[in-house]
Amino acid sequence: MGKIVGGRGELGMTGTATRYLYLVRHGEAASEEGGLTEGGRRQAVLLGQRLRGVPLASVHHGPLPRAAETARLIGEQLEDVPLHVSDVAGDYVPYMPVRDELPSEAADFYLRFLADASEEEREQGPALARRALDRFGGPVDGDTDRHELIVTHNFLVAWFVRDAMHAPMWRWLGLNHANAALTVIRYAPGRPATVLVSNDMRHLPADLRWTGFPPEVHI
Repeated sequence: MGKIVGGRGELGMTGTATRYLYLVRHGEAASEEGGLTEGGRRQAVLLGQRLRGVPLASVHHGPLPRAAETARLIGEQLEDVPLHVSDVAGDYVPYMPVRDELPSEAADFYLRFLADASEEEREQGPALARRALDRFGGPVDGDTDRHELIVTHNFLVAWFVRDAMHAPMWRWLGLNHANAALTVIRYAPGRPATVLVSNDMRHLPADLRWTGFPPEVHI
């Protein structure tokens, strides 16, 4: 993937070098608590092969098995790139909107979707989301650009895209990403963050794209 210049994070962080943040939803999973399907393992390997030309400094991943296995398989395709487990890269609700924030035509749908979130999730999720932006958003100190990969879950990818686009806090809802799809955000000093690539599945054959999505959204 070629280098493109520009970009700055919403948080107003300062730095002298550009951060390229690569965000990936885990591969297709056998269950919510389990590891990957055979197709999910193929997705992860193919994504790792695509990323071989990227000068990644590190791979971060959430603690759940499906994210950890995806990161391990990606890492096996790379050369000497360290893997780090991180709670802020986990699966959680990043923000809980109230009805007045939501579009009237979608409020009931989104509130039903979030209704099962526990009090613990409602408290801990937003705190983790703020820490994720603090840790991985914005330019970096020094004079060397940094490329980092986060292997995570759909909600956190959507949260970072929402933040980069300066969209309302609730707008992580409805931003859905496919298994092993690639999203890249550029944070350069003094400029708005830029979403360079979103939900990119070019590295996957047709039968491994859009897994987990209903047929009507397959394109």
